[in-house]
Amino acid sequence: MLKVQLIAATPTVAHSVRRWIYHLGALGFIPLGLIDSSVIPIPGSMDVLTIVLAARDAKLWPYYAAMATVGSVLGAFVTYRLARKSGEKTLERRLSPKTMKKVTKIFEQRGFAAIAIPALLPPPVPMVPFVLTAGAMQYSVKKFLAAMALGRIVRYMILAYLAARYGRKMLPLLAKIGNPIGLIVAGVVVAALVVYLVIRGKRKKRRAKN
Repeated sequence: MLKVQLIAATPTVAHSVRRWIYHLGALGFIPLGLIDSSVIPIPGSMDVLTIVLAARDAKLWPYYAAMATVGSVLGAFVTYRLARKSGEKTLERRLSPKTMKKVTKIFEQRGFAAIAIPALLPPPVPMVPFVLTAGAMQYSVKKFLAAMALGRIVRYMILAYLAARYGRKMLPLLAKIGNPIGLIVAGVVVAALVVYLVIRGKRKKRRAKN
């Protein structure tokens, strides 16, 4: 009987939490970011809140995109720090051997891009395994934060802008063409990464000459 009551109450609790977060407005990105970047993420939750708020007040879409980025990066950083303290034991506890091997290999080969690209792609592309791996492998804090911020700001700027322009029609549209949008965003970020690497290479050459 108790089990049935708990199951029946679950949707009510979830609805109450969702209403509370949406009532907070832009500040809702902070608790939602912490939840979304935990080991029990809510796929697409940050995207939906970004779209709803930007559609409601189109003039503030850059602000909502920035707050979504802050909330998401903050949440990811907490998970990263926990994994950094626990080391590889975190990966063994949280990930299956197959997933751990796959993610670790990608991270060793790609580094910065292994964080930035998943950060900008929509569900079902996983983000948490890469965050845990970055922490467990003692990846640079500055590079981790830069990669997360880069991926998220591009993603949320695009979503917020489209929501401000087209309103809540973006929600069903996102459900239908989420992956194509993700590919477009990925292209933008890859281009940005290339520019960044070129500029960094030129700076290193100048320093070497001096």
